[in-house]
Amino acid sequence: MKKTLTRSIFIFILTLAFFGGLALFTFRICVNANDWIQQNFNGHISGSGGLEKAGKIFDRNGSVMAQSIDGQRYYHEDYTTRLATLHIVGDNSLNISTAVQSTYRSELLGFNYIWGLEMPQSFRGGNNLTLTIDSAVCKAAYEALNGKRGAVVVLNYQTGEVLCNVSSTTYDPQDPPEITEENEEEYNGAYLNRALSSSYTPGSIFKLVTAAAAIDNIPDIFDRTFTCNGGVVLGGEEISCLSDHGTISFQDGLAQSCNVVFAELAVELGKDKMTQQATQMGINASFDVGNAPTVEGKYDVSKASENELGWSGIGQYTDLANPMQMAILMSAIATDGTAVEPYFVSSVSSADFSPVRAGSASKGRALLSESTAQTLSEMMRYTVTSNYGDSMFPSLEVCAKTGTAEVSDDEDGKNDAWIVGFSRDEDAPLAFAVVVEDGEFGYSTAGPVAVAAMEAAAQALRSAE
Repeated sequence: MKKTLTRSIFIFILTLAFFGGLALFTFRICVNANDWIQQNFNGHISGSGGLEKAGKIFDRNGSVMAQSIDGQRYYHEDYTTRLATLHIVGDNSLNISTAVQSTYRSELLGFNYIWGLEMPQSFRGGNNLTLTIDSAVCKAAYEALNGKRGAVVVLNYQTGEVLCNVSSTTYDPQDPPEITEENEEEYNGAYLNRALSSSYTPGSIFKLVTAAAAIDNIPDIFDRTFTCNGGVVLGGEEISCLSDHGTISFQDGLAQSCNVVFAELAVELGKDKMTQQATQMGINASFDVGNAPTVEGKYDVSKASENELGWSGIGQYTDLANPMQMAILMSAIATDGTAVEPYFVSSVSSADFSPVRAGSASKGRALLSESTAQTLSEMMRYTVTSNYGDSMFPSLEVCAKTGTAEVSDDEDGKNDAWIVGFSRDEDAPLAFAVVVEDGEFGYSTAGPVAVAAMEAAAQALRSAE
Protein backbone atom coordinates (compact mmCIF):
# COMPACT_ATOMS: atom_id res chain seq x y z
CA MET A 1 0.00 0.00 0.00
CA LYS A 2 2.84 2.34 0.93
CA LYS A 3 4.66 1.57 -2.36
CA THR A 4 1.50 2.32 -4.37
CA LEU A 5 1.00 5.63 -2.53
CA THR A 6 4.64 6.61 -3.03
CA ARG A 7 4.50 5.79 -6.72
CA SER A 8 1.24 7.72 -7.09
CA ILE A 9 2.74 10.80 -5.44
CA PHE A 10 5.84 10.52 -7.63
CA ILE A 11 3.75 10.22 -10.79
CA PHE A 12 1.61 13.14 -9.65
CA ILE A 13 4.71 15.31 -9.12
CA LEU A 14 6.09 14.32 -12.54
CA THR A 15 2.75 15.14 -14.15
CA LEU A 16 2.66 18.52 -12.44
CA ALA A 17 6.24 19.23 -13.54
CA PHE A 18 5.45 18.20 -17.11
CA PHE A 19 2.37 20.39 -17.42
CA GLY A 20 4.09 23.21 -15.55
CA GLY A 21 7.01 23.05 -17.96
CA LEU A 22 4.63 22.90 -20.91
CA ALA A 23 2.77 25.95 -19.61
CA LEU A 24 6.05 27.83 -19.11
CA PHE A 25 7.26 26.89 -22.60
CA THR A 26 3.94 28.01 -24.12
CA PHE A 27 4.11 31.27 -22.20
CA ARG A 28 7.66 31.95 -23.36
CA ILE A 29 6.70 31.15 -26.95
CA CYS A 30 3.83 33.62 -26.80
CA VAL A 31 5.92 36.35 -25.16
CA ASN A 32 9.31 35.89 -26.84
CA ALA A 33 8.71 34.19 -30.19
CA ASN A 34 8.57 37.45 -32.09
CA ASP A 35 11.98 38.39 -30.73
CA TRP A 36 13.50 34.93 -31.15
CA ILE A 37 12.76 34.69 -34.84
CA GLN A 38 14.31 38.11 -35.39
CA GLN A 39 17.78 37.08 -34.24
CA ASN A 40 20.48 37.11 -36.91
CA PHE A 41 21.48 33.53 -36.10
CA ASN A 42 18.08 32.35 -37.34
CA GLY A 43 18.79 30.84 -40.73
CA HIS A 44 15.18 31.29 -41.83
CA ILE A 45 15.85 35.01 -41.92
CA SER A 46 19.43 35.46 -42.94
CA GLY A 47 19.54 32.42 -45.19
CA SER A 48 17.69 31.39 -48.31
CA GLY A 49 14.32 31.49 -46.61
CA GLY A 50 14.66 35.07 -45.50
CA LEU A 51 13.97 38.40 -47.13
CA GLU A 52 13.51 36.71 -50.49
CA LYS A 53 9.94 36.06 -49.32
CA ALA A 54 9.46 39.26 -47.32
CA GLY A 55 6.69 41.77 -47.92
CA LYS A 56 7.03 45.13 -49.61
CA ILE A 57 8.16 48.38 -48.01
CA PHE A 58 6.64 51.67 -49.19
CA ASP A 59 7.38 55.27 -48.32
CA ARG A 60 4.57 57.60 -47.23
CA ASN A 61 3.67 58.32 -50.87
CA GLY A 62 3.49 54.72 -51.99
CA SER A 63 6.92 54.60 -53.62
CA VAL A 64 8.33 51.06 -53.40
CA MET A 65 11.43 51.06 -51.21
CA ALA A 66 11.97 47.27 -51.15
CA GLN A 67 10.22 44.23 -52.61
CA SER A 68 10.87 40.56 -53.35
CA ILE A 69 10.47 39.28 -56.92
CA ASP A 70 11.20 35.67 -57.90
CA GLY A 71 13.28 35.06 -54.80
CA GLN A 72 15.33 38.27 -55.12
CA ARG A 73 15.13 41.39 -52.95
CA TYR A 74 15.05 44.65 -54.90
CA TYR A 75 15.28 48.20 -53.63
CA HIS A 76 14.15 51.61 -54.91
CA GLU A 77 14.79 52.13 -58.61
CA ASP A 78 16.74 55.36 -58.04
CA TYR A 79 20.36 54.92 -56.98
CA THR A 80 20.63 58.11 -54.89
CA THR A 81 17.36 57.35 -53.11
CA ARG A 82 18.70 53.91 -52.17
CA LEU A 83 21.76 55.55 -50.63
CA ALA A 84 19.65 58.13 -48.80
CA THR A 85 17.22 55.62 -47.29
CA LEU A 86 19.57 52.72 -46.55
CA HIS A 87 19.57 53.24 -42.79
CA ILE A 88 15.79 53.25 -42.58
CA VAL A 89 15.05 50.43 -45.01
CA GLY A 90 18.11 48.21 -44.45
CA ASP A 91 19.87 45.64 -46.62
CA ASN A 92 19.65 41.91 -47.32
CA SER A 93 22.26 41.00 -44.72
CA LEU A 94 20.53 42.88 -41.89
CA ASN A 95 23.76 44.74 -41.15
CA ILE A 96 21.87 47.79 -39.89
CA SER A 97 20.21 46.76 -36.65
CA THR A 98 17.91 49.80 -36.40
CA ALA A 99 16.55 49.56 -39.98
CA VAL A 100 12.96 48.38 -40.43
CA GLN A 101 14.07 45.21 -42.24
CA SER A 102 15.76 44.31 -38.95
CA THR A 103 13.31 45.69 -36.37
CA TYR A 104 10.16 44.65 -38.26
CA ARG A 105 11.45 41.51 -39.94
CA SER A 106 8.97 39.20 -38.25
CA GLU A 107 6.12 41.26 -39.73
CA LEU A 108 7.80 41.36 -43.14
CA LEU A 109 8.23 37.59 -43.12
CA GLY A 110 4.64 36.84 -42.12
CA PHE A 111 5.49 35.10 -38.86
CA ASN A 112 2.56 33.80 -36.79
CA TYR A 113 2.24 31.68 -33.66
CA ILE A 114 0.55 28.72 -35.38
CA TRP A 115 2.78 28.14 -38.40
CA GLY A 116 5.83 30.10 -37.34
CA LEU A 117 7.82 30.66 -40.52
CA GLU A 118 6.72 27.33 -42.05
CA MET A 119 3.32 28.36 -43.35
CA PRO A 120 2.44 26.51 -46.55
CA GLN A 121 3.48 28.58 -49.53
CA SER A 122 -0.08 28.66 -50.84
CA PHE A 123 -1.12 30.54 -47.69
CA ARG A 124 2.03 32.39 -46.87
CA GLY A 125 2.64 36.03 -47.65
CA GLY A 126 4.80 38.51 -45.83
CA ASN A 127 3.24 41.66 -44.50
CA ASN A 128 3.82 45.03 -46.15
CA LEU A 129 5.14 48.10 -44.33
CA THR A 130 4.27 51.69 -45.12
CA LEU A 131 6.79 54.13 -43.71
CA THR A 132 6.38 57.69 -42.51
CA ILE A 133 9.53 58.50 -44.48
CA ASP A 134 9.31 60.62 -47.64
CA SER A 135 11.99 59.25 -49.96
CA ALA A 136 12.19 62.51 -51.94
CA VAL A 137 12.91 64.49 -48.77
CA CYS A 138 15.59 61.99 -47.77
CA LYS A 139 17.16 62.29 -51.22
CA ALA A 140 17.21 66.10 -50.98
CA ALA A 141 18.89 65.93 -47.56
CA TYR A 142 21.43 63.35 -48.72
CA GLU A 143 22.36 65.42 -51.79
CA ALA A 144 22.74 68.50 -49.59
CA LEU A 145 25.26 66.64 -47.38
CA ASN A 146 27.39 66.43 -50.53
CA GLY A 147 29.46 63.46 -49.42
CA LYS A 148 29.99 64.68 -45.84
CA ARG A 149 29.43 62.35 -42.92
CA GLY A 150 26.59 63.27 -40.64
CA ALA A 151 22.88 62.89 -39.94
CA VAL A 152 19.65 64.66 -40.84
CA VAL A 153 16.32 64.31 -39.04
CA VAL A 154 13.01 65.98 -39.91
CA LEU A 155 9.82 65.00 -38.10
CA ASN A 156 6.24 66.21 -37.77
CA TYR A 157 6.00 67.45 -34.19
CA GLN A 158 2.20 67.14 -34.15
CA THR A 159 1.98 63.52 -35.31
CA GLY A 160 5.42 62.09 -34.50
CA GLU A 161 5.95 60.93 -38.10
CA VAL A 162 9.62 60.94 -39.12
CA LEU A 163 9.73 62.30 -42.68
CA CYS A 164 13.49 62.24 -43.05
CA ASN A 165 16.25 60.20 -41.44
CA VAL A 166 19.48 60.28 -43.39
CA SER A 167 22.82 58.95 -42.22
CA SER A 168 26.10 59.22 -44.06
CA THR A 169 28.40 57.22 -44.68
CA THR A 170 26.12 54.94 -46.68
CA TYR A 171 26.16 52.39 -49.51
CA ASP A 172 23.87 50.86 -52.12
CA PRO A 173 21.80 47.97 -50.64
CA GLN A 174 21.30 46.65 -54.18
CA ASP A 175 25.06 46.23 -54.55
CA PRO A 176 26.60 46.25 -51.07
CA PRO A 177 30.38 46.61 -50.84
CA GLU A 178 32.71 44.07 -49.36
CA ILE A 179 34.32 46.06 -46.57
CA THR A 180 38.00 45.20 -46.18
CA GLU A 181 41.08 46.74 -44.56
CA GLU A 182 41.75 48.59 -47.80
CA ASN A 183 38.38 50.41 -47.93
CA GLU A 184 37.27 50.43 -44.29
CA GLU A 185 38.01 54.15 -43.92
CA GLU A 186 35.72 54.93 -46.86
CA TYR A 187 32.89 52.96 -45.25
CA ASN A 188 33.65 53.85 -41.64
CA GLY A 189 30.37 53.73 -39.70
CA ALA A 190 28.34 52.69 -42.73
CA TYR A 191 26.36 50.14 -40.70
CA LEU A 192 25.47 52.78 -38.12
CA ASN A 193 22.40 54.98 -38.32
CA ARG A 194 24.07 58.14 -37.05
CA ALA A 195 20.71 59.81 -36.42
CA LEU A 196 19.80 57.16 -33.83
CA SER A 197 23.01 55.51 -32.72
CA SER A 198 25.70 58.22 -32.64
CA SER A 199 26.33 60.99 -30.16
CA TYR A 200 28.24 64.18 -30.86
CA THR A 201 29.66 67.11 -28.95
CA PRO A 202 26.76 69.56 -29.23
CA GLY A 203 28.56 72.88 -29.12
CA SER A 204 26.32 75.92 -28.97
CA ILE A 205 23.01 74.10 -29.49
CA PHE A 206 23.45 73.08 -25.84
CA LYS A 207 23.05 76.74 -24.89
CA LEU A 208 19.32 76.07 -25.22
CA VAL A 209 19.59 73.80 -22.17
CA THR A 210 21.56 76.38 -20.22
CA ALA A 211 19.07 79.05 -21.30
CA ALA A 212 16.16 76.91 -20.04
CA ALA A 213 17.92 76.46 -16.69
CA ALA A 214 18.41 80.23 -16.41
CA ILE A 215 14.76 80.91 -17.30
CA ASP A 216 13.58 78.45 -14.64
CA ASN A 217 15.98 79.51 -11.87
CA ILE A 218 16.94 83.19 -12.33
CA PRO A 219 13.84 85.42 -12.03
CA ASP A 220 15.48 88.60 -13.39
CA ILE A 221 17.39 86.93 -16.21
CA PHE A 222 15.84 89.13 -18.93
CA ASP A 223 16.75 92.30 -17.03
CA ARG A 224 20.41 91.42 -16.69
CA THR A 225 23.35 92.26 -18.91
CA PHE A 226 26.71 90.58 -19.39
CA THR A 227 30.10 91.88 -20.46
CA CYS A 228 32.01 90.04 -23.17
CA ASN A 229 35.50 91.17 -24.05
CA GLY A 230 36.24 88.15 -26.21
CA GLY A 231 36.49 85.78 -23.28
CA VAL A 232 36.21 85.34 -19.54
CA VAL A 233 38.42 83.81 -16.84
CA LEU A 234 36.61 81.19 -14.79
CA GLY A 235 38.39 78.98 -12.28
CA GLY A 236 41.72 80.54 -13.19
CA GLU A 237 41.51 79.62 -16.89
CA GLU A 238 40.07 81.46 -19.86
CA ILE A 239 36.94 80.55 -21.78
CA SER A 240 37.18 82.17 -25.18
CA CYS A 241 34.45 83.68 -27.32
CA LEU A 242 34.53 84.10 -31.08
CA SER A 243 33.62 87.79 -30.82
CA ASP A 244 33.95 90.77 -28.52
CA HIS A 245 30.26 91.37 -27.86
CA GLY A 246 30.66 94.13 -25.26
CA THR A 247 27.61 94.64 -23.08
CA ILE A 248 25.00 92.09 -24.12
CA SER A 249 21.59 90.92 -22.90
CA PHE A 250 20.53 87.34 -22.22
CA GLN A 251 18.40 87.20 -25.38
CA ASP A 252 21.12 88.68 -27.59
CA GLY A 253 23.60 86.37 -25.91
CA LEU A 254 21.71 83.39 -27.36
CA ALA A 255 21.14 85.06 -30.73
CA GLN A 256 24.84 85.89 -31.10
CA SER A 257 25.93 82.67 -29.38
CA CYS A 258 28.11 84.41 -26.80
CA ASN A 259 30.21 81.90 -24.88
CA VAL A 260 30.81 84.30 -22.01
CA VAL A 261 27.09 84.63 -21.22
CA PHE A 262 26.42 80.91 -21.05
CA ALA A 263 29.65 79.92 -19.34
CA GLU A 264 28.96 82.45 -16.57
CA LEU A 265 25.36 81.26 -16.30
CA ALA A 266 26.43 77.62 -15.98
CA VAL A 267 28.79 78.49 -13.13
CA GLU A 268 26.17 80.66 -11.44
CA LEU A 269 23.51 77.97 -11.71
CA GLY A 270 25.87 75.30 -10.40
CA LYS A 271 26.29 71.62 -11.06
CA ASP A 272 23.03 70.44 -9.49
CA LYS A 273 20.69 72.79 -11.34
CA MET A 274 22.50 72.32 -14.65
CA THR A 275 22.40 68.55 -14.27
CA GLN A 276 18.73 68.63 -13.28
CA GLN A 277 17.87 70.72 -16.35
CA ALA A 278 19.86 68.55 -18.76
CA THR A 279 18.28 65.40 -17.34
CA GLN A 280 14.76 66.83 -17.50
CA MET A 281 15.28 67.81 -21.14
CA GLY A 282 16.30 64.27 -22.03
CA ILE A 283 20.01 64.76 -22.63
CA ASN A 284 20.93 61.79 -20.41
CA ALA A 285 18.12 59.61 -21.73
CA SER A 286 17.33 57.28 -24.60
CA PHE A 287 14.16 57.64 -26.65
CA ASP A 288 12.26 54.92 -28.50
CA VAL A 289 11.57 55.63 -32.16
CA GLY A 290 9.18 52.86 -33.07
CA ASN A 291 11.13 49.66 -32.38
CA ALA A 292 14.53 51.38 -32.42
CA PRO A 293 16.06 53.23 -29.43
CA THR A 294 18.34 56.24 -29.62
CA VAL A 295 21.73 56.26 -27.96
CA GLU A 296 21.89 58.34 -24.79
CA GLY A 297 23.46 61.77 -24.76
CA LYS A 298 25.63 62.88 -21.87
CA TYR A 299 25.80 65.68 -19.36
CA ASP A 300 28.01 64.81 -16.40
CA VAL A 301 29.73 67.58 -14.45
CA SER A 302 30.12 65.66 -11.21
CA LYS A 303 33.92 65.93 -11.42
CA ALA A 304 34.10 69.20 -13.34
CA SER A 305 36.16 72.15 -12.18
CA GLU A 306 34.66 75.64 -12.27
CA ASN A 307 36.22 76.25 -15.67
CA GLU A 308 34.98 72.88 -17.00
CA LEU A 309 31.50 73.64 -15.69
CA GLY A 310 31.60 76.86 -17.70
CA TRP A 311 32.63 74.97 -20.83
CA SER A 312 29.81 72.47 -20.24
CA GLY A 313 27.28 75.32 -20.34
CA ILE A 314 28.30 76.11 -23.92
CA GLY A 315 28.18 72.50 -25.10
CA GLN A 316 31.80 71.48 -24.72
CA TYR A 317 33.65 69.65 -21.91
CA THR A 318 32.27 66.06 -22.07
CA ASP A 319 28.78 67.00 -23.33
CA LEU A 320 27.21 64.70 -25.94
CA ALA A 321 23.93 64.82 -27.84
CA ASN A 322 22.16 62.54 -30.31
CA PRO A 323 20.55 64.01 -33.49
CA MET A 324 17.16 62.30 -33.06
CA GLN A 325 17.22 63.24 -29.38
CA MET A 326 17.70 66.89 -30.34
CA ALA A 327 14.87 66.75 -32.91
CA ILE A 328 12.60 65.38 -30.19
CA LEU A 329 13.64 68.22 -27.88
CA MET A 330 12.85 70.70 -30.67
CA SER A 331 9.40 69.11 -30.93
CA ALA A 332 8.83 69.76 -27.25
CA ILE A 333 9.91 73.40 -27.52
CA ALA A 334 7.64 73.83 -30.55
CA THR A 335 4.57 72.69 -28.61
CA ASP A 336 3.80 72.66 -24.88
CA GLY A 337 7.02 71.19 -23.55
CA THR A 338 5.95 67.57 -24.13
CA ALA A 339 7.17 65.92 -27.30
CA VAL A 340 5.13 63.48 -29.36
CA GLU A 341 6.89 60.10 -29.62
CA PRO A 342 8.37 59.72 -33.12
CA TYR A 343 7.94 56.61 -35.29
CA PHE A 344 8.98 55.24 -38.70
CA VAL A 345 6.21 52.77 -39.62
CA SER A 346 2.77 54.21 -40.29
CA SER A 347 1.04 50.90 -41.03
CA VAL A 348 1.47 47.14 -41.38
CA SER A 349 -0.78 45.40 -43.91
CA SER A 350 -1.16 41.82 -45.11
CA ALA A 351 -0.10 40.59 -48.54
CA ASP A 352 -3.53 41.57 -49.92
CA PHE A 353 -3.16 45.02 -48.21
CA SER A 354 -5.70 44.29 -45.48
CA PRO A 355 -4.75 46.41 -42.45
CA VAL A 356 -2.94 44.62 -39.64
CA ARG A 357 -2.07 47.59 -37.45
CA ALA A 358 -1.24 51.26 -37.79
CA GLY A 359 1.14 53.69 -36.16
CA SER A 360 -0.27 56.66 -34.30
CA ALA A 361 0.77 59.73 -32.39
CA SER A 362 1.27 59.34 -28.68
CA LYS A 363 2.51 61.81 -26.11
CA GLY A 364 6.00 61.26 -24.80
CA ARG A 365 7.64 62.60 -21.67
CA ALA A 366 7.49 66.24 -20.54
CA LEU A 367 10.88 67.78 -21.26
CA LEU A 368 10.22 71.30 -20.02
CA SER A 369 7.33 73.44 -18.83
CA GLU A 370 4.95 75.04 -21.31
CA SER A 371 5.99 78.56 -20.29
CA THR A 372 9.71 77.76 -20.65
CA ALA A 373 9.04 76.13 -24.04
CA GLN A 374 7.22 79.26 -25.22
CA THR A 375 10.03 81.52 -23.98
CA LEU A 376 12.72 79.42 -25.69
CA SER A 377 10.64 79.38 -28.87
CA GLU A 378 10.55 83.18 -28.94
CA MET A 379 14.28 83.40 -28.25
CA MET A 380 15.03 80.97 -31.08
CA ARG A 381 12.77 82.93 -33.40
CA TYR A 382 14.65 86.10 -32.46
CA THR A 383 17.92 84.27 -33.17
CA VAL A 384 16.78 83.64 -36.74
CA THR A 385 15.37 87.09 -37.46
CA SER A 386 18.22 89.06 -35.85
CA ASN A 387 21.19 86.89 -36.79
CA TYR A 388 20.57 84.35 -39.56
CA GLY A 389 17.88 86.23 -41.45
CA ASP A 390 14.39 85.08 -42.43
CA SER A 391 15.59 84.53 -45.97
CA MET A 392 17.54 81.49 -44.78
CA PHE A 393 14.34 79.38 -44.94
CA PRO A 394 12.43 81.01 -47.82
CA SER A 395 8.99 79.46 -47.29
CA LEU A 396 8.99 78.82 -43.56
CA GLU A 397 8.79 80.68 -40.25
CA VAL A 398 11.65 78.97 -38.45
CA CYS A 399 13.04 79.06 -34.91
CA ALA A 400 16.60 77.73 -34.80
CA LYS A 401 19.98 77.56 -33.12
CA THR A 402 23.32 76.64 -34.66
CA GLY A 403 26.30 75.03 -33.00
CA THR A 404 29.97 74.61 -33.84
CA ALA A 405 31.47 71.89 -31.68
CA GLU A 406 35.23 71.76 -31.30
CA VAL A 407 36.29 68.12 -31.45
CA SER A 408 40.00 68.57 -32.14
CA ASP A 409 42.79 70.32 -30.26
CA ASP A 410 44.55 71.15 -33.51
CA GLU A 411 44.28 74.68 -34.79
CA ASP A 412 43.35 73.34 -38.21
CA GLY A 413 41.04 70.70 -36.75
CA LYS A 414 37.53 70.41 -38.13
CA ASN A 415 34.35 70.84 -36.14
CA ASP A 416 31.03 69.06 -35.84
CA ALA A 417 28.58 71.56 -37.32
CA TRP A 418 25.01 71.61 -35.94
CA ILE A 419 21.70 73.30 -36.53
CA VAL A 420 18.46 72.45 -34.73
CA GLY A 421 15.03 74.04 -34.75
CA PHE A 422 11.45 73.90 -35.97
CA SER A 423 8.96 75.72 -38.16
CA ARG A 424 5.90 77.51 -36.82
CA ASP A 425 3.85 77.06 -40.00
CA GLU A 426 0.48 75.36 -39.40
CA ASP A 427 0.74 73.48 -42.69
CA ALA A 428 4.33 72.41 -42.02
CA PRO A 429 4.76 71.56 -38.31
CA LEU A 430 8.33 70.30 -38.68
CA ALA A 431 11.19 69.89 -36.21
CA PHE A 432 14.72 69.20 -37.39
CA ALA A 433 18.26 68.41 -36.33
CA VAL A 434 21.31 68.32 -38.59
CA VAL A 435 24.90 67.48 -37.71
CA VAL A 436 27.77 67.43 -40.20
CA GLU A 437 31.12 65.95 -39.22
CA ASP A 438 34.37 67.71 -40.07
CA GLY A 439 32.57 70.91 -40.95
CA GLU A 440 33.36 74.56 -40.43
CA PHE A 441 30.52 76.43 -38.73
CA GLY A 442 26.95 75.42 -37.94
CA TYR A 443 25.42 78.18 -40.05
CA SER A 444 27.57 77.67 -43.14
CA THR A 445 27.95 73.87 -43.08
CA ALA A 446 24.83 72.42 -41.44
CA GLY A 447 22.52 75.32 -42.36
CA PRO A 448 22.21 74.59 -46.12
CA VAL A 449 21.51 70.92 -45.39
CA ALA A 450 18.70 71.86 -43.01
CA VAL A 451 17.25 74.29 -45.54
CA ALA A 452 17.20 71.63 -48.28
CA ALA A 453 15.56 69.05 -46.02
CA MET A 454 13.03 71.43 -44.46
CA GLU A 455 11.95 73.05 -47.72
CA ALA A 456 11.49 69.61 -49.32
CA ALA A 457 9.54 68.34 -46.29
CA ALA A 458 7.31 71.42 -46.22
CA GLN A 459 6.57 71.05 -49.92
CA ALA A 460 5.72 67.37 -49.37
CA LEU A 461 3.24 68.15 -46.60
CA ARG A 462 1.65 71.03 -48.47
CA SER A 463 1.25 69.08 -51.71
CA ALA A 464 -0.43 66.24 -49.80
CA GLU A 465 -3.23 68.49 -48.52
